[in-house]
Amino acid sequence: MFDRSGCRKYLNKTERKAYRRVVGAERDLARRVFLLTVFYTGCRISEALNLLAGQIDGRANAVVFETLKRRKRGCYRTIPLPETLTRALLGVAAGKTGDTKVWSFSRSTAYRMIKAKMGEAKITGGMAMPKGLRHGLAVACISANIPLSTIKKWLGHARLDTTAIYLDVLGEEERELAKRLWNR
Repeated sequence: MFDRSGCRKYLNKTERKAYRRVVGAERDLARRVFLLTVFYTGCRISEALNLLAGQIDGRANAVVFETLKRRKRGCYRTIPLPETLTRALLGVAAGKTGDTKVWSFSRSTAYRMIKAKMGEAKITGGMAMPKGLRHGLAVACISANIPLSTIKKWLGHARLDTTAIYLDVLGEEERELAKRLWNR
């Protein structure tokens, strides 16, 4: 979870809170919902942009993404969402047919939106990019004791050892893990 310079590539708990706060203040509903979807699901930008209106499950408060990094098409995963985000997603998708994309902006626009919010949240360094959100979600899941197999499913990894890299954490997260040991 570190770059070649030894710097972490994920948002820590404090940075995730700052990013969430800044995104929550976004006035444009479609942009806010897109940014929150990436934040809460850890999906890749392309996966979010390919989300179809019919892949939002209002009853289960979940979203279904096609995993795009696999070698074959048709690999889907379901990720639970906060109820408020599900309602907002359904609002953005209202009036669209099930096979219509929820968002119409380009990948480069989506990337710039995330980078801008990182800047507003005063997040700098190698983690201040979309992948930092994905990695940050995975580390937050580890800290919340979510089983590795569930994290694997949510991130769309083919192999558990790919997901296991998130066990290698730094700083605040590592200290929280150590405290659990110390308190036994």
